[in-house]
Amino acid sequence: MNLQLLTDLYEFSMANGYYATLPHDRQARFDVFYRRVPDNGSFVIVAGLQQVVEQIQNWHFTKENIEYLTSLNEFTPEFLDYLSKIKNHCSIKALPEGTPVFPREPIISISGPLIEAQLLETFILNIINHQSLIATKSWQINHAAQGRPIMEFGARRAQGPDAATYGARAAVIGGCTSTSNLQAASKFNIPAAGTMAHAWVESFSDELSAFQAWAKVYPDKVSLLVDTYDVLKSGVPNAIRVFKQVSAQGHQPVGIRIDSGDISQLAIKARKMLDEAGFPDAVISASNDLDEYLIDSLKVQGCKITSWGVGTHLITSKDWPSFGGVYKLAAIQDAQSGEFIPKIKLSENSEKITNPGNKKIYRIYEKDTGKIKADLICLADEIFDPEETMIIFDPVDTWKKTKVLGGTYELRELLIPVIREGKRIYTSPEVMELRKYCQKEQETLWDESRRLVNPHGVYVDLSQKLYDMKISLLNQMSQV
Repeated sequence: MNLQLLTDLYEFSMANGYYATLPHDRQARFDVFYRRVPDNGSFVIVAGLQQVVEQIQNWHFTKENIEYLTSLNEFTPEFLDYLSKIKNHCSIKALPEGTPVFPREPIISISGPLIEAQLLETFILNIINHQSLIATKSWQINHAAQGRPIMEFGARRAQGPDAATYGARAAVIGGCTSTSNLQAASKFNIPAAGTMAHAWVESFSDELSAFQAWAKVYPDKVSLLVDTYDVLKSGVPNAIRVFKQVSAQGHQPVGIRIDSGDISQLAIKARKMLDEAGFPDAVISASNDLDEYLIDSLKVQGCKITSWGVGTHLITSKDWPSFGGVYKLAAIQDAQSGEFIPKIKLSENSEKITNPGNKKIYRIYEKDTGKIKADLICLADEIFDPEETMIIFDPVDTWKKTKVLGGTYELRELLIPVIREGKRIYTSPEVMELRKYCQKEQETLWDESRRLVNPHGVYVDLSQKLYDMKISLLNQMSQV
């Protein structure tokens, strides 16, 4: 899909103004980051980079794009002619998809001609905000399931085809094992999951006949929906009858699914019935408006669920339906010297004050545990020796300091190059590989940071050099 016009009008208005008043090759740097974690968590799972890279790699304005922009009577003919010939020359660094990221850390860093970089803002935020939101919600739900498989079932409740398809992709990156959405499954090589709906059972004269018909067509996929009429009085007993029939024919039944009622009690009793009937390996799947808190509660109750199907709450991130990623100018090239001048946005809300300059992120790991000690945002030219003791401090409450002894920690630079001067230099792993990477990354987080309720935040500090630059700019601007 051509997303060049997935851009707010003011972006083009500014670009037209830049073209009229500034050198066309003026370079700038922008950062994508967020300020608040959805659902009051402690981190976000990054997703959407592959789609960003694909769009930027093919970024250009079509004849139809130019004709529409011309029809607005807002832009000069010279600017429109410039757009008709433009190719993207930006260089981009980004966090790999599946990486946990904390507030105010650059997720993506864009460097290039000011006009080009400015026009990328809206569609980059659209992609990253959506997929990171769903990947994060998926992580929370999967964390609550404690290793039990989560199937993504949300296509029919998503806000449109793209939200369903790319939401399923993000959900798998965040931890889901499969999706019911065949569009997503085929596009991203994700395992597809699903069997029957209540309509199948209702289409036959009785429940037993419906189950037997299913077993005849799919003898190796006998997974039966048992709540169309009565789970315990008819659904499970009829499922057991069919399981015995297919077992006698040499097939292994899969299990049952419960989609309504008191799932905890029904699953406990169904488990007992299946075990007593000789089917201890039969799975019990559950669906029905599940979220991480309900799954967690059900597990506390001893619910005997083998796998979960989660739809609405996952694909829409129902209790926190938007993610506040932003795109802010960090530096701009001086017209005379060619040097990059750091830029900062002020606000009466300290949370909205940006970090200036060309930056990178170091993740600090404890050697003994492999767990994250803190993240350090610093300037791009800074280098740290892990054999030397490091003093890190909170950028707001600066008196909060931590001494990290030399030799006790390891450093990893998080931002990786993905596009260099408009050319792609990064190949995205397959979605299932991104899922594995995400799971591995989560193991570096302390349990306290992964709590669903009131999690402990991970320290994100500024280097002394970056902090001094920020304070200097704040002092300068406060005198204006």
